[in-house]
Amino acid sequence: MQYKSSRLSNGLRIVTVPMPGLESITLTVWVKVGSRWEEDRIAGLSHFLEHMVFKGSSKRPTAKTIAEAVDNMGGEINAATSKEWTNFYIKTRSGNLETAFDILSDMVLHPLLEQKEIDKEKGVILEEMAMHEDTPMFHIGDIFERLIFAGNHLGRDVIGEKEAIKSLTHADFVKYRTTYYDTDNILITVAGGMDEKEVLALAQKYFGEVKTAQKEKHSQFTPQQDKPQVLLQNKKSDQAHLILGFLGFERGNPRKYAEALLTTVLGAGMSSRLFTEVREKRGLAYSVQAEVDHYVDTGYVSAYAGVDLGKIDEAIKVIYAECLKLAKDASEISAKELTKAKEYLKGHMALSLEDTRNVNSFFAEQVLFLPKVETPEEVFAKIDAVKIEELYELAREVFVPKKANLAIIGPYEDEERFAKLLSQ
Repeated sequence: MQYKSSRLSNGLRIVTVPMPGLESITLTVWVKVGSRWEEDRIAGLSHFLEHMVFKGSSKRPTAKTIAEAVDNMGGEINAATSKEWTNFYIKTRSGNLETAFDILSDMVLHPLLEQKEIDKEKGVILEEMAMHEDTPMFHIGDIFERLIFAGNHLGRDVIGEKEAIKSLTHADFVKYRTTYYDTDNILITVAGGMDEKEVLALAQKYFGEVKTAQKEKHSQFTPQQDKPQVLLQNKKSDQAHLILGFLGFERGNPRKYAEALLTTVLGAGMSSRLFTEVREKRGLAYSVQAEVDHYVDTGYVSAYAGVDLGKIDEAIKVIYAECLKLAKDASEISAKELTKAKEYLKGHMALSLEDTRNVNSFFAEQVLFLPKVETPEEVFAKIDAVKIEELYELAREVFVPKKANLAIIGPYEDEERFAKLLSQ
């Protein structure tokens, strides 16, 4: 898959990924800023701002006029906020490329940010927060990151804090946009059936006005853990949700491919070790899986499970034991198992890249955060090059008992009960 990276006259970056034969395109505007950049007083502003760009812009002053503009071309529009980036996208027929540029540039660069709309949206944000907290399967990830990144802004939920959200004003949004929505932070990606010259011309037309600003830096994360940690959120429920995990590597670490393969062996797919041991052999959970997550300066390997309330202790023991077996070479990784893991990773990546939105994400996160962009073919080659010995070495480095972290949501009150399971 080929891509091209260019810059506008003002320095703003553009990435184009032509996909001949497609009748559609996805245009995404990325901003290299997220919740970890927020001071406590404005915790949640990045996500709140994502909402506000849909409330009205200079050309389309209401949420309805924005929605109608997208509906009129049969397009799809949405946005997302993470701890390190915010994005806005339109997916539409290739012939509507300029309209997509017009709509997104107007929304992102010229939102009205009226105080009356901000005040109304505060209630929406708080309801979204409540809905998320009432869905343990999703909220457990927030609890886990509060634990593993305690004391750092990475440990704060993207959606923010209630009191901060209630106090946000028009001036807060303006200052935040002025600080971070500039040429160095904004990236435009376009994937699908398009002409590169047309994309560059439209990008210059609609984003050529963006200027450079003086930005603040996010807080760096420095690991300090020297003993197992448990964070329990007591909640009446019919099922317990847990994540057990260990700190891993940052986005750009060259060992991330071995890390991804180790995680795949542990708990990706219905033939993985965790699925076999936790679900198939013991019937402890319906859903169990492992994954790896990366940030600029850190990351982690974790395993999630939703379990019967009375079986949580056994489930934790089994998941923990499977991690430690790999660290002690007590459970051999066969050549066949490694090959399966490699094909699993490459296959899922290839399937995801059939979607132009995912293509944009694949290249954008590299351009935003890494010094060098790797194509899918280069990634496949690096996955294939990983040796079994690298997985063992990595497991010994990552799956260290004193660095274990366990987050739980369920009707329990005694954290010490679970802490003992990590000390055995």
